[in-house]
Amino acid sequence: MLNVTRNHKDNVFCLLYRDKKNLLSLYNAINGTEYEKEEELEVVTLEEAICMKIRNDAAFVIDSGLNLYEQQASVNPNMPLRDLYYVVEELKKIAPPGRLHRSTKVKIPTPKFVVFYNGIAKQPERQVHRLSELFFREEKEPDLELIVTVININPGYNGELLEKCESLKGYTIFVNKVRDKKASGLKTEEAVRQAVDECIFEGILEDFFRENREEIVEMGIYEFNQEVYDEVLREDGEAIGLEKGIEIGRNEGMKIGRNEGMKIGRSQGIEIGTLTAIENVMSALKLTIEQAMDVLKIPEAEQVKYLGKVKGKEELY
Repeated sequence: MLNVTRNHKDNVFCLLYRDKKNLLSLYNAINGTEYEKEEELEVVTLEEAICMKIRNDAAFVIDSGLNLYEQQASVNPNMPLRDLYYVVEELKKIAPPGRLHRSTKVKIPTPKFVVFYNGIAKQPERQVHRLSELFFREEKEPDLELIVTVININPGYNGELLEKCESLKGYTIFVNKVRDKKASGLKTEEAVRQAVDECIFEGILEDFFRENREEIVEMGIYEFNQEVYDEVLREDGEAIGLEKGIEIGRNEGMKIGRNEGMKIGRSQGIEIGTLTAIENVMSALKLTIEQAMDVLKIPEAEQVKYLGKVKGKEELY
């Protein structure tokens, strides 16, 4: 077994877009441009070692624009805040703080933020997340805003974009090959190896997969690791449930007092979160209720109360 204790950002997407040719092709496909000279693109991707554990997938400057690209396999409405952290670090390099005391304007490239989504949760073809959506108080005209465009690259979405960008299309095919093989019962390592070999045989990013075969397999084992995947599903479910529970607590608190209401809300939030996690795992892994609860390690004593609440929905999964 290969050593899979890796930085969580070291994934196949990052490896693929370390190549300037692929990165330029992706930029052209998104923006409808036709840049051909790789030297016109300056890679400025943050490296964890020098940026206090802040690292992004791909960042580069071209045509007076600073582009920050991320790949996400989970729904993440917090990307505007993450990208705010990233872009601040980038701008510190481009326009060092010492220059900001000048009497003349310090020019900076125009930032643009894109997320490529390929998770299993159903999402629209394109959507935007705004930093202002995370503010405690809604502002019609916020003083600070950051907009992230999320592009769904799953099969059936954004086909025109994928056809324009061979590397993105190939990456998408690879990911779905791995998922299909895992769904058929193969272990992660074997699913990744077979997906890589099939891509090479079928001429899908053949050079990339040949040159980086072992590194891709190692990355893929981590990237598609089932235990990590299940834990993400569980955490997402608990977070959703707790958020709903707190809202319930607020409403109850208006009737019976804040402290008691928040206790009720937290208790109901945990239950809602667990139900959401069960449903997520059932949907994602095509499991029965009982199997999903075993995956989530829900104590047997607690399983009975969830059986009836989820049972009516089982046919959906």
